[in-house]
Amino acid sequence: MPRGKGEGITKIAVKGFKSIAEECTIDIRPLTILAGANSSGKSSIMEPLLLLKQTLEAPYDPGPLLLDGPNVQFTEAAQFLSILPEKKKTDCFQIRIKTRDSIITSSLRIVFRKVPSQIKIVEMAAETKLDQLVYGYPKHLNLFPEMSPEEIKVQLDQNMIPEDYNVVKRLRCFLHLESQDSYRSVSNTGNFESNILNIVHVPGLRGNPERTYKFTSTGPRYPGTFEHYVASLIHEWQKTKDKRLKTLTDTLRTLGLTGHVGTKKIGDVGIELQVGRILHEGDEGNDLVNIADVGFGVSQVLPVLVAVIAAEPGRLVYIEQPELHLHPRAQVALAQVIADAAKRGVRVVAETHSSLLLLGVQTLVAEGNLPPELVKLHWFTRREDGITEVNSVDLDEAGTYGDWPMDFDDVSLNVQSRFLDAVDNVRFGDKETA
Repeated sequence: MPRGKGEGITKIAVKGFKSIAEECTIDIRPLTILAGANSSGKSSIMEPLLLLKQTLEAPYDPGPLLLDGPNVQFTEAAQFLSILPEKKKTDCFQIRIKTRDSIITSSLRIVFRKVPSQIKIVEMAAETKLDQLVYGYPKHLNLFPEMSPEEIKVQLDQNMIPEDYNVVKRLRCFLHLESQDSYRSVSNTGNFESNILNIVHVPGLRGNPERTYKFTSTGPRYPGTFEHYVASLIHEWQKTKDKRLKTLTDTLRTLGLTGHVGTKKIGDVGIELQVGRILHEGDEGNDLVNIADVGFGVSQVLPVLVAVIAAEPGRLVYIEQPELHLHPRAQVALAQVIADAAKRGVRVVAETHSSLLLLGVQTLVAEGNLPPELVKLHWFTRREDGITEVNSVDLDEAGTYGDWPMDFDDVSLNVQSRFLDAVDNVRFGDKETA
């Protein structure tokens, strides 16, 4: 398959998963912000993608979906299948993914259904549009388990696939056409599999700082959640004098957290993460302490910073609550870090409750430091019947985005108004009874 500079995943749509009973679609831009109230469906739009990721990464074949894994954890399908307005629980959910490569635009739809004691793939449709003709590349496959020979022949004829591909087989979370005699398979899911495996997931729960971290791989892929790889990546950058270590240090200083970060090897299996206790530059080598002995904010933001600095163009980096444990000033500064990654072509999806982070992004756009077409905002709400809806907007050149169903700033202004009214009451008494 021809490959070039890829844009990666550009659209995700989900239906039948948790509160997303009706299909919701989000565009994935280089900087994509997911916002909304708690339990409004922000995580639910991304979790099916993480289910695919942990299924593909499992060291064994877990079946069509690995429900209990490092990225998302369920013990049964009933925990994530939607409840419809009639209080009936659906028995299936689907995910649609769209990707863009240099000459290829692809879309994939997979439908999963709960049957007694398991989850099954009941349908998979994959479509590919090419900017130029590539012989033998399947344009459209619509596959079902246990397809009849006549149904398979239609797919062969439509896609100019040899007749000996005569059986549909499941490979992890995908369906493929396979030659029963030679065990060769044909599919156009390779682009999707690569993009899913390349996802970097920085979860909201990033663990407590540890005195010693285990050595891990330093890429190019990061199975599971990303916080486990941070110490080894920093150690690798330090050992190879990689310029990204200076970028990380400068960023931490800009956020007002520390003036230095480094590592120390502990035996053959451990790494100690060390940070400076002061912000100014200079001889910080004598002022390093274990990361467990400084404020919690450093350990929580390091996975975020290392992920966006390490990621290459086209890779999707999904960050839950990037602002976790950060001072308000640091939240605003974090917008620049995420914007820099977006301008390099990384696809950052940030699920946030921080109005300051959003305001920082708006300010960068208004100042001309971030092209507005790189940004997409998605606001999640739940209707009275509990079903999630998504309102999506673009920023204009002034960094404004119009009216959302509920604005972060509205909440802030309402609280300030209440406070000022309460202060007036304390100082001047109830004006109505005065």
